[in-house]
Amino acid sequence: MATENAAAAIIDGKAFAQTLVTRVGGAVERLIASHGVKAGLAVVIVGEDPASQLYVRNKGETTLKAGMRSDTHRLPDTTTQEELLALIAQLNADEGIHGILVQLPLPKHIDANAVLDAISPDKDVDGFHVVNAGRLAVGQPGLVPCTPLGCLMLLKDQLGDLSGLHAVIVGRSNIVGKPMAQLLLGESCTVTIAHSRTRDLPALCRTADIVVAAVGRPEMIKGDWIKPGATVIDVGINRVPSKDPVKAAEGKTRVVGDVDFNEAAQVAGRITPVPGGVGPMTIACLLANTYTAACRSVGATPENLG
Repeated sequence: MATENAAAAIIDGKAFAQTLVTRVGGAVERLIASHGVKAGLAVVIVGEDPASQLYVRNKGETTLKAGMRSDTHRLPDTTTQEELLALIAQLNADEGIHGILVQLPLPKHIDANAVLDAISPDKDVDGFHVVNAGRLAVGQPGLVPCTPLGCLMLLKDQLGDLSGLHAVIVGRSNIVGKPMAQLLLGESCTVTIAHSRTRDLPALCRTADIVVAAVGRPEMIKGDWIKPGATVIDVGINRVPSKDPVKAAEGKTRVVGDVDFNEAAQVAGRITPVPGGVGPMTIACLLANTYTAACRSVGATPENLG
């Protein structure tokens, strides 16, 4: 968390996410009352990865909290690609399921791209399908990747109108960097995507009103990279050794972002912590996407939840 004399206001993503889940729950109830449709999310997990199992359990609990149907399909790591594709075809055809999420990573013998491409774009609540990426790029309604959508909600909540602001996104992944750029362009920001080959990255970051860090390198972005008063959104989740030498020797770790929080918090105007910033928004936006998909399945206009 912030040091005592930090200049930056802390953006509480956990609190915002809890409020968003409550709003989604209300919208789900109204959709049931108006159209008789209960939004349904199916999560598919293959194998026994402990982190994935915990994440899937949290998704299921939060889905039920929002008043949605929650189906979890737990498959052994011996599941073949053909068997997984058959399940996805079954879920695509299930009118009671409006969102399908396949938990990554998948076992090495399964082609993740083939699996994700098999999900109906209208049920692709992760927003990873090439059709949804194309819809986002040209400004058509689609399903937006959850983490960038959550980042945008936090930014609009904190800053209001984003038009004219310069946003630097550090990271060019299909999951965060590229869709984040499209969303911010849609808000009339001036957007720069930076990456590992960007020249003089610190100087570029210092020109930004908004810095979105999604590069996957622990505490890479330092305080002197930040323009005074800028808003910093840290998407990174990295495990590094504990600061306590004894705990580190025991293999204990701590979670940090892609931004050196203590340094950046002395300079930024607003900043997300890690944990407790962007992370909780991802599941909340997954539910928001599932609600949106349910509305579109019956021709209803989704409520504005962000």
